[in-house]
Amino acid sequence: MSSSDPKTRPKPVTRPPAPVPPSSWAKRTGFKPKFSGETNASDSGQIALPPRSRENENQPDLEAGRARPVPPVVNGEQPVSEKGPAEKDQSVKKRREADGTNKGSSAAAANGHTVNNGAAPQPQQPTRRPSRNEDVVDVLPQNVDDEGFVGRHSHMKYELRDTPGLVPIGLYGFQHYLSMLGSLILIPLVIVPAMGGTYEDTANVVSTVLFVSGVTTLLHSFFGSRLPLIQGSSFVFLAPALAIINSPEFRGLNGNNFKHIMKELQGAIIIASAFQALLGYSGLMSLFLRLINPVVVAPTVAAVGLSFYSYGFPQVGNCLEIGAVQILLVIIFSLYLRKISVLGHRIFLIYAVPLGLVITWAAAFLLTEAGVYSYKGCDTNIPSSNIVSEHCRKHVSRMKHCRVDTSHAFKSSPWFRFPYPLQWGTPVFHWKMAIVMCVVSIIASVDSVGSYHGSSLLVSSRPPTPGVVSRGIGLEGLSSILAGLWGTGTGSTTLTENVHTIAVTKMGSRRAVELGACVLIVLSLVGKVGGFIASIPEVMVAALLCFMWAMLAALGLSNLRYSEAGSSRNIIIVGLSLFFSLSIPAYFQQYGISPNSNLSVPSYFQPYIVTSHGPFRTKYEGVNYIMNTLLSLHMVIAFIVAVILDNTVPGSRQERGVYVWSESEAARREPAVVKDYELPFRVGRIFRWVKWVGL
Repeated sequence: MSSSDPKTRPKPVTRPPAPVPPSSWAKRTGFKPKFSGETNASDSGQIALPPRSRENENQPDLEAGRARPVPPVVNGEQPVSEKGPAEKDQSVKKRREADGTNKGSSAAAANGHTVNNGAAPQPQQPTRRPSRNEDVVDVLPQNVDDEGFVGRHSHMKYELRDTPGLVPIGLYGFQHYLSMLGSLILIPLVIVPAMGGTYEDTANVVSTVLFVSGVTTLLHSFFGSRLPLIQGSSFVFLAPALAIINSPEFRGLNGNNFKHIMKELQGAIIIASAFQALLGYSGLMSLFLRLINPVVVAPTVAAVGLSFYSYGFPQVGNCLEIGAVQILLVIIFSLYLRKISVLGHRIFLIYAVPLGLVITWAAAFLLTEAGVYSYKGCDTNIPSSNIVSEHCRKHVSRMKHCRVDTSHAFKSSPWFRFPYPLQWGTPVFHWKMAIVMCVVSIIASVDSVGSYHGSSLLVSSRPPTPGVVSRGIGLEGLSSILAGLWGTGTGSTTLTENVHTIAVTKMGSRRAVELGACVLIVLSLVGKVGGFIASIPEVMVAALLCFMWAMLAALGLSNLRYSEAGSSRNIIIVGLSLFFSLSIPAYFQQYGISPNSNLSVPSYFQPYIVTSHGPFRTKYEGVNYIMNTLLSLHMVIAFIVAVILDNTVPGSRQERGVYVWSESEAARREPAVVKDYELPFRVGRIFRWVKWVGL
């Protein structure tokens, strides 16, 4: 970077821009981008596959994955010119419109200038279009130069194929999984009590979730997309699971409601997972990818997080001094203290959820032991209907939600327990519940596509090919079949928080994820681990979920950075998708319910009993169930509105931010791409004839 004063710096020499080589994508296709003029968009990048250069790895093309030679301007500093702001913006716009796939092209200095600095003028470099992900959000700690170019690998401590050693890989793998603790364990703490399960049932389901998550993560790392993505119980499946749990036919059950409802969920998940596997391995996903773009992914994923607003803070309000403090602690750690590093680790940002949980749990324990929540003559083990004293009736709710000793899950859990398939009994199959879950599996696939694309930009040499994406979705279907057989209550899919976690922990090695998955399997065999997690008080679970669901909504909307976020087209599509995803389900959920209705479920579960009172009331009960349930799910409405509008409203590729994946033929010629995505143990050679599910 020049240290001279900009005012005394010699006037830059203007040279005509070098012509785009005939081999570029724009020259071959004659594509001319058209911008709306409302904002400058970055693009997902066209994928040309030259050999990777290791010399200038601090400035790679974020999506095309190749290193760009350092231009004459040192450190990418934008040279100063005497152009006015309007003319300067026009030059930047032209540079963004230039094609970024020239096999021999280099990055040019902004505005087409070079720095003189008193020396002979340097030759002009061909211009290139910056990649889409160069619009960096705060959650992605990336190095950005003055031109806006992002050094993808400059901030990553370990990339996809790095294996620095057992100790660092183990430490970073532990850190990676611990930062995603909330996503891994919280769903069983919601659905098992809703099914009428005991604390022991919750502990067993938690252990099962840990076991299945470890096994499916290993399978995905070896035979799926091969990206470092943790698999687990996704929040995408939570709303339909709650809708099935609160179906009218389950309200009058006698005996063990938990096992009966769990078997119904298992059957629906198995059929839906088989459909998802067929979608991936048949190659249909490669065709479906043409409809999935950032403007579709963003509102769909955001609607998943926003849909649980009726559960979050109403539960926290049962013990406000505990739940609100925990929310504030997580916010302080993740926002105000996020830049504090200890031994090179941003511990408050990475461990915001576990730290907030531990501190709040310790404070609640001290308050419980001090007798703050003890009332004379009152016992939390006595059912509310049997309590005679008005004094105890008044305080029993506070005692149940604020005390930390009401759960006996840890004491009653065995030290060793092996989760086994069909442990709850033989699954029960009903076609109406299976169809609901099949639609949800499509939403889960849309969520995973966004995670594949975002994570590949951080850790891999290139984005995957459509065949690799199809292979990953197919394996997620098989993984969800395992989840259905073992009985986790939800399907197993790529967790949305993966991309944020990779960017924060700076760990992109799949070996660390694989080692962490093995640790999860071992922990699942220790029954006390599941018992300890199951003993987390409900208020703290709700407080953590408030943060997790808010993060999920924000991560969904962050996909808009791949498109023109300021385009009126995209603003209207996303706005309509989000509004109708809240308003249409509200119509279905409130239809037929009078203000004085005495419902048999808690208020936070009322949105999931729509099947008994929805507006669809034909003579076909199964059709009524399917339509009332699906149209009451926020994510389904968001997806339908977004996919229709984004694929019918005219817009340029840059404006829409169309995902661009690696081309199969070019990827097979690139050794780095082959090593990143090829199946191990020479398995890929056996299935080379299946061209639609691989390189």
